[in-house]
This record gives sequence, C-alpha cells and structure tokens, in this order.
Amino acid sequence: MLEEIRIRSLGVIESSTLDLGPGLTVITGETGAGKTMVVTALGLLLGNRADPGAVRTGAKFARVEGVMAVADLPAVITAVEEAGGEVEDGRVVLARNIAAEGRSRAWVGGAAVPVSALAGVAEPLVAVHGQSDQHRLLKQSAQRVALDSFGGPSVAKSATAYADLYSRLVEVERDLRAVVLSALERAREADQLRFGLTEIESVSPEPGEDSALAAEEGRLGFADTLRTAAEQAREALSSEQGGPDALATTSTARTLLDGVREHDPQAGELADRLAEVTYLLSDVAADVASYAARLDTDPARLAAVSERRAALTSLTRKYGETIDEVLAWAEAASRRLLDLDSTDEQIDRLRAEQTELRQQLDVAAGRLTAARQEAATRLGSVVTDELALLAMPHAKVTVDVRAQVVEGNDELTADVLRVGGRWLRATTSGVDEVELLLAANTGADARPLHKGASGGELSRVMLAVEVALAETSPVPIFVFDEVDAGVGGKAAIEVGRRLAQLARDAQVLVVTHLPQVAAFADRHVVVHKSSDGTVTTSGLTVLDDGERERELSRMLAGLEESDTALAHARELMETAAPARSRA
Repeated sequence: MLEEIRIRSLGVIESSTLDLGPGLTVITGETGAGKTMVVTALGLLLGNRADPGAVRTGAKFARVEGVMAVADLPAVITAVEEAGGEVEDGRVVLARNIAAEGRSRAWVGGAAVPVSALAGVAEPLVAVHGQSDQHRLLKQSAQRVALDSFGGPSVAKSATAYADLYSRLVEVERDLRAVVLSALERAREADQLRFGLTEIESVSPEPGEDSALAAEEGRLGFADTLRTAAEQAREALSSEQGGPDALATTSTARTLLDGVREHDPQAGELADRLAEVTYLLSDVAADVASYAARLDTDPARLAAVSERRAALTSLTRKYGETIDEVLAWAEAASRRLLDLDSTDEQIDRLRAEQTELRQQLDVAAGRLTAARQEAATRLGSVVTDELALLAMPHAKVTVDVRAQVVEGNDELTADVLRVGGRWLRATTSGVDEVELLLAANTGADARPLHKGASGGELSRVMLAVEVALAETSPVPIFVFDEVDAGVGGKAAIEVGRRLAQLARDAQVLVVTHLPQVAAFADRHVVVHKSSDGTVTTSGLTVLDDGERERELSRMLAGLEESDTALAHARELMETAAPARSRA
C-alpha cells in the first residue's frame, strides 16, 4: 500500500503531504488546482521521464517522495535490497528529484540508484490509467499475462508444462548446434590426442622413472671419482696399510680412559662412549668398503640410461614437466578421446530428444491454446457485462487468441513449432498472440483497443478489465486519472460503484470531476487553489463527512452552501455507503 506522498515544488504545488490509506481514495478540486500533479508525482516515482518544465517557477528542483508498505511483498523487499536500499518496519521510501536544469536523481530505501532501478521496484506495484497515459494493458504481452492470470489454475498448469518443455528444447538445440558446428574441430582435437597417446605409449614411461634415471646417470658418469673417494674414506676409517686411521685412534683413546676407570667413574663413562664410537666407525668402514666395491665403470649401461632419459625428455617437453605429469596428461587425454569419439552418438541422442520434445511441445502448445481460448471467452463476456454498466451498453469486448503462422519454414529451431499441421512462431510463453478487441457500437468491427476506442471509452474499458482481473491481478495499487471523462448520470454512479468494487482487493486512487464517483470514496482529498493561483502547503486536504458533503455539493451545483445541493450530496453518500470497501 502507498501510505504517503510528499510533493515539493512540482507544478503549482509548492509543498504538500498526502496521507493515504486502503480502499478507494478520490482527489477532487477545481480545474487548474493541480489534481493531476498528484498523478504526475506518482509517475515520477514509477520512473517516468522527468520534465524540467514541471519544476515550480523559482525553485531549483522538484522532489517527490512516496512511502510504501511492503511487508507482505517479499519480491519487492528483495528488489529494494538488491538495489542497495533498506526496508524499515516493513516500509520503503522511494524518492525522485528533478532539477530545473534537467538532471534527475532517484533513491530507493535511502540508496541513490539509477531511475531504471527505481522503476524496477515501483512499476510492478502500480498500474496507472488515464486518457493520456501509456496503459499497461495496451501491450499485447501484458494482455496475454492478464488472460493467463484470469484463466486461473487450468491455464497456469498448461503454461508451466509448456514452458518446461520449451526451455529443455532450447537447451537441447543449443547443445546440438554446438556439437555439429564443432565436429571438424573435435576431429582435429581427437587426432592430436591420438598422436600424443601413441608417442607416450611407444616410450612406455614408468611413474618416477625420470628421477631414478637421473640419479643413476649421475652415478655412472662419475664412477671412477666416486670409487676413489670411497676407497680413500675407507682407508681413513680403517687402514689396510697399517697407517693411522680413525678406528685405531679411537681404540687407543678408549683403552687409555678404560685404564683409569677405577679412579673416576666419569672416565669410565667416557670410555664406554668411545666404545660405541668404535663400533659405529667399524660399521661405517665396512659400508664404505662395500659401496666402493659396487662402483664399477659400465659405459654400456651409461649409454642406455642417457638414451632412455633423452626419450623421456622428449615427452616432458610436450606433455608435462615430469613423467608423472605426462602420465596424468595421458589419462586425461584418454577420457577426452572417448568423449570426442562419441560425437556421432551424441548427435544422434540429441536429435532423438529434439524430435521427442517437439512432439510433446506440439501437444502442450495445443492444450495451452485451448485453455486460453476458453478463458478468453469468459473474460470477454465479463468485461462486456461490465461495460454495459459503464454507459457503454452496446460495446462488446472480445479476446482474440491467435497463432503467428510462419510461411516457408525450412529450419527447425525452438522458435518454430509444428502444431496442427501449421508452422507457428513459438516463445517460452507459447505460440499464441493475445489481443483485446473492442466493438464500441452495434455493427462496428472489433478493433484493437488503441485503435477502436476513444479516450473516455478506453479508460472505461481499462476499468472494466481491471475489475474483472482484480482477484488475480498482482498489481496492488491502481491509479485512474479522470476515467469518468464523457460519463455522467447513472453511468457515473456505476463507474463509482465499480471503482469501489476494485478497491475491495487493492488500493485505488482516482482523480475525478464527478460527484457520483467521489461519493464512493473511503477517503476524499480536495485540492484547494489559493487566490494567487498556487497551491499552498495545506492545498491537499483530507475531508471529513461534513466537508465531503460541501465538496460534493460544489461539484454538483457549483455551490457549497446550497441546501438542495447538500441534500443531493447526502443522498449520493447514502447511496454509495453499502458499496464502499470500508463501509
């Protein structure tokens, strides 16, 4: 619900705050007082194009703020948060500034946003109807959505089934095109993988082989140097020539300390430690001797190792830095090759699924069309009945559900379906175009709304449609700007009654000149014009019952204190009372 509108320096309005509530709110006032500026202000909050000429003379900018109660609208709360704004206590403040020099700024929940973001939050909440407005239901896409909503579960079920199949068909055909178009590239990739796998298989590397061979080649290449070093080390540890060595020296030290053990226990401990060193030196000397004995020069083995390493290096230059990485590449390449080699099978599978989906879609599209046609008949009848009560007794509205036939189709794509032997243009919403047609008078041809209706007729058709869709429409706020143009007498009372009916399920704001319409309001706001032709800060006033009688009498007779007009005003309010949403 829109709880409050604050307007500053917009047109003739200097500064005003309008508190709103549920049900039907009417805005009245003398011509030129600024009633339509309220609708203009709402339009700015909906992201409409800003006109710098609307900024009040002498002001630097105009500002409009609206407080929306959105606690029960999680989608709106999400949109506000995604825009960077905040919802506090279930309310969000929308704002728009229009500078006199032409710049425009917007805010959502306190966050500065592009005007498009403001429109994205506010537009789904409000539907504006008036003789000069771009009407939401004049768009065929909106008319289709409205028909589907009116159709209820039967249409919704068929639409969902169709949309699911259509989405899958689009996905399958996208995959099919990708596989077919990339067949040559895939074949080239497969040849490259086969060459690499063959090259690796011809070498047959083992895990870690490159590291092991590098170590072996190092040993074989320096065998003489290693053997000489080992023999000298063995001689230093345990000499075979009788020269001084580590083992003999350590044994001598041990013997000396062991001889004085009885005089000092610590000397004994050191002797024991030297004994351990002696045993260790003996073992190391034996190991060094064994190592030296194994170091034989083998030129043939060295050549074989070098040749093998060269073969492994040719692989690591292409497929990985190490042999382990080369083997990992080979494993991945084998899996990829299986996938590439299955291209023909994949194409056959996708084409089979495409054919099956098209068959299912043909049936689903037919069911959806049938459900829409049934709903279209009912909607046309309901709207026509409503128009009979809105001073259009001879008007007839029909809802045309038709398919767009595609001639000379040679290529199967998701946007073309064969239904009932015809090639039809398809979208995710079906194969149907939906359009509301109006025959304003008996014998007149039914024409699209924007071609077959005058301004006043169009407004009443919109009202009739909104009344019919009120229970299913997702729009919680409706604004009607002088929808009663060209209407009077009993028809005007019925316009008021229908607006009151719409207000039972939504918040409705109406700018009107008709007392018959104003009498049905739950809240009556009057725009007063000051003596110099401007609207002051108190220009928008919510009337109590007594003030409403005087305003209605002014609208009836141009006289606020006329007893006859006041009596007529009371009679109108009594007539309207049962129909008011909060009566």
